[in-house]
Amino acid sequence: MHERILKYLLFLSISISLLLPSGAAAGKRGQVPASPDPSTGLNGMEMQYASANAEIYVKGPNGAPIDHPVVVTLLRTGGQFYGQNTTKAGFVKFERVPYSEFTVQIIAPGYQPATKRFEVAGPGAVAVTLNLQPLEAEEAASSAGFYALAPRTQKEVGKALEALRDNKPNDARKHLEAARKGAPANPEVEYLFGVYASQTNDPVQAKSYWMKTLELEPKHLNALLAVGQDFLHENKSAEAAQYLKKAVEVAPSSWRAHALLAESLVLQKQDDEAINHAKRAIELGHERASSAQLVMARAMIEKGDKEQATHILEAYAQGHPQDKETAQYLERLKNPKPGDLAGDATSAASAMAAVTAAATELPVPSNWLPPDIDESVPPVAPGASCNVDDVVRKAGEQIMTLVSDVDRFAATETFTHQSIDKYGMASAPEKRKFNYVASIQEVRHGFLNVEEYRSTGSGGPAEFPGGVATNGLPALVLIFHPYNAVNFAMACEGLAQLSSGPAWQVHFRQRPDKPNVIKRYRIGADGPSYPVALKGRAWISAGSYQIVRLETDLVSPVPQIRLAADRADVEYGPVKFTKDNVSMWLPKSADVYYDWMGRRIHRRHSFSDYVLFAVDDKQKISAPKVDIAPPDGGPSNPPKQEK
Repeated sequence: MHERILKYLLFLSISISLLLPSGAAAGKRGQVPASPDPSTGLNGMEMQYASANAEIYVKGPNGAPIDHPVVVTLLRTGGQFYGQNTTKAGFVKFERVPYSEFTVQIIAPGYQPATKRFEVAGPGAVAVTLNLQPLEAEEAASSAGFYALAPRTQKEVGKALEALRDNKPNDARKHLEAARKGAPANPEVEYLFGVYASQTNDPVQAKSYWMKTLELEPKHLNALLAVGQDFLHENKSAEAAQYLKKAVEVAPSSWRAHALLAESLVLQKQDDEAINHAKRAIELGHERASSAQLVMARAMIEKGDKEQATHILEAYAQGHPQDKETAQYLERLKNPKPGDLAGDATSAASAMAAVTAAATELPVPSNWLPPDIDESVPPVAPGASCNVDDVVRKAGEQIMTLVSDVDRFAATETFTHQSIDKYGMASAPEKRKFNYVASIQEVRHGFLNVEEYRSTGSGGPAEFPGGVATNGLPALVLIFHPYNAVNFAMACEGLAQLSSGPAWQVHFRQRPDKPNVIKRYRIGADGPSYPVALKGRAWISAGSYQIVRLETDLVSPVPQIRLAADRADVEYGPVKFTKDNVSMWLPKSADVYYDWMGRRIHRRHSFSDYVLFAVDDKQKISAPKVDIAPPDGGPSNPPKQEK
């Protein structure tokens, strides 16, 4: 029987339903005193609506204005968010600020965060000046990793990694020994020897390899975590804490470092500190760090707060119905029987330790695929305050403008393709250039449609290597369109500094209780389609609220279609209309990685020479003469199947 030969199309299917927000309930107003305030001469009703301008001046240590954009946030008494804006030449004005006390918060790259309290109490303008102090230079940890190795050694490492992922340590050893000959003092090779020893159930030898790794590279994060976790397995929590605290110093945005440190601290009865690190692990790792809830619950039980521990465990159990041991312990905690020790810390430890250890187990690293976006959080400025609803709303307004103003756009697309073999080695790059046209339309109220067409310079249809097209890159920002943003859980992680300026860093994840309509895979023209839930991170300009960068990842693999990985990293830039001097932000470049049906691919797309066509533009573009995919995104010309 012959093999079936199929060519597949990757595509992004947009079909977004309109969800109307519920009406906001009107708040009750209290009685307003009629007598005037002696300091202002205004009565209560007049005070309620009185306002003035707040003018904020941001200067450096020498008294000169900070010339690059700086994010300024106004907070009400108690830290409640009021408003946010970005300076120009060290100045920003907030208009019609109500009479009240405020705190102004300044976050500027290269400077220490600054705050200052002030009061708006009379007509006119209130001037507030803040002088920023520069940050002290900090040493940054760096490691060249696998890419510092010679190509032959990289291939041996790739073969070892493949064997370790398949849990075949004996096959991995010969490749690791060959890699060590090529790189006798490489920390990455020594670390993998530790993984090999761990898989052969030799923890003593594994720790020896990891300690050797730390001799070569004291800031090797995975080795620090592995040694710390090994000490936890040996019930040596104090020794574990030494390495895990170092791991937190090296990578303060690593959720695993915080989760494991929390576990070591709770074993040492340092419950308050353990709770703080467990909370931080959850903030950083989101659902991947849910095991930190168990550590928090255990610390609460240590403190005697069984009620709070019960609430935490109920939340964990709801999201992990397969964890029967924790569910049984929770039931005993809620309904203890006479003589039952379910509420003590010892019982809690036995019920939760195995789950926590499994959840924080270090994955075998990849030598070609970027880490999961929830493995760590990119650094942000300390102390930055962000109102996620405000940021997402303003970003959504920009997306709505794009959809309403742009009928379609054309560009030149430069395309580089590399196949990745099973050892993580990339093929020689294959380059192509296409004429690219895309349209974004609201086909009816609440439904958005994105179509893409490609052709070669000679007018022929675009041919992608392997028959797999990369579609949907312009449509990813529609995650933030108001029609669809409600389908995602969003969290603002802080203020990042990009080359384009300060940007709010927002994490998003498909909600399981909402429709999943952004991305799906279809096998063949008439075959079944499979929705693919996405999570990711967006960087939204603090000044214009345009999306300047977007990363997406799978919430989880899709075994039905053997989809193991699907990553995208898209950078956006301003594109001007030829008339009206209007700018829209569209993709400049994108890196796409996927592991599908056993095929591993890395592609780099670059877009240039944009031409934008407005919705009311009378001029029309002729689409390239290609077979257009049907609306569901299936392949337009499915190949014949042979048996």
